[in-house]
Amino acid sequence: MAQFTLKIDGMHCGSCVRRAGQALTAVPGLTVDEVRLGAARLTATEEPAPVEAAIAALAKAGYVARLDS
Repeated sequence: MAQFTLKIDGMHCGSCVRRAGQALTAVPGLTVDEVRLGAARLTATEEPAPVEAAIAALAKAGYVARLDS
């Protein structure tokens, strides 16, 4: 399984964290390990890791995300 972290812009409070977490849990092949203000730690159960799908789900929820190197 691949693990990765996304930096997420636009999360300002606990409600934002919940909203981002809900958006990420809807992505098939992805397990959300942790969502905190400004970042999300994720584990992909599919190869290749669904990074683009996670970023797209967050964009749909109103957040800008990028892979944290």
